[in-house]
Amino acid sequence: MQFSEKNNYFRWIIIAVSFGLVLLILWNTYIFFQIFKNDERTKMQLWSKAQQTIENADENTEIELPFQIVINNKSIPIILTDRHQNIIKTANIDPSIEADSLKLASFFNKIKNQNEPIRQDVYYLYYGNSSLIEKLKYYPIALLLIIFLLVMLVYSFYKTSKVSSQNKLWAGMAKETAHQIGTPLSSLLGWLEILKLENINESTVSEIEKDIDRLQTIANRFSKIGSEPVLEPKNIVVETQKSLEYLSSRVSQSVHFSFDAPKENVITYLNSELYSWSIENLVKNAIDAMKGKGNLSISIITTDSKIFMYISDTGKGIAKNNYHKVFEPGFTTKKRGWGLGLSLTKRIIETYHKGKIKIAHSEIGKGTTFQIELKKM
Repeated sequence: MQFSEKNNYFRWIIIAVSFGLVLLILWNTYIFFQIFKNDERTKMQLWSKAQQTIENADENTEIELPFQIVINNKSIPIILTDRHQNIIKTANIDPSIEADSLKLASFFNKIKNQNEPIRQDVYYLYYGNSSLIEKLKYYPIALLLIIFLLVMLVYSFYKTSKVSSQNKLWAGMAKETAHQIGTPLSSLLGWLEILKLENINESTVSEIEKDIDRLQTIANRFSKIGSEPVLEPKNIVVETQKSLEYLSSRVSQSVHFSFDAPKENVITYLNSELYSWSIENLVKNAIDAMKGKGNLSISIITTDSKIFMYISDTGKGIAKNNYHKVFEPGFTTKKRGWGLGLSLTKRIIETYHKGKIKIAHSEIGKGTTFQIELKKM
């Protein structure tokens, strides 16, 4: 058994023991509650007999013990009635309740449901729960709340631990991917230099060089996963144009691009490689939604402190109940794909660049518009 598996095994043992202890406390509380209930009934039976002894006493009757039993009961509320439930006498009841007939009748109905009455000749002794019993009654509820909170804590811990392990795994895989790409990239760079010396068509060499640079960019992106990226002041208009120029030359000619942005520099803090990755994810997602044919427009609008970017397509659209789901890892409506593109884009924009991304508008059969918001320098 591996170390991590042993840790999980012992962790679940501790959790199971904790639940067992809480259940044992609940069971013991129930037993104590019943013991106290029986003890109070015994006290009431003694009180009834003592009261009866005092009432029937003559000058030769010893009433000291019955008298002590009667006066020592100061915690259990008592109502003595006749056979028709007419109240004859009360004890240990709040004076404000005794003074109000409606409140007293309500209190009488309450204690009738708490305990069986004790018959005393032609009288009936009704008694309620003492303050101790009343407090003890809510103790199991408190314990159940504790169990619920413990379950939620365990679930939260398990979920957080699982997500953390998955994040570490994905980060490790991404870094390993970057490392593996690096080896053939070095070889390709060498072959590119040989092609230049062989006087191969310059445009061909140039396109190969662009793709090699692209592979280098992809390797750098993967190497940054799990690390805090460095943000630098960049012109977002220029950075967006770079991504669009590369993509527009490598997608179907049936996709018509348009880009509208301010003429002046629009500066914000960016990590160029991660930002271009997010733009590419949004553009590719839009092209997939249009099935490789339609209009794709990107526009940048600025205010004094904010930058707003809109990426609009003429694709199939997104249902309103899926607006938030599209950013969840694994969510996809395509037959192929892992559903990670938009989730990754959200993380790049919101976690790394402290911005916001959302679906600004979508209509089934007409298209979707994504909105990115970033702080302006």
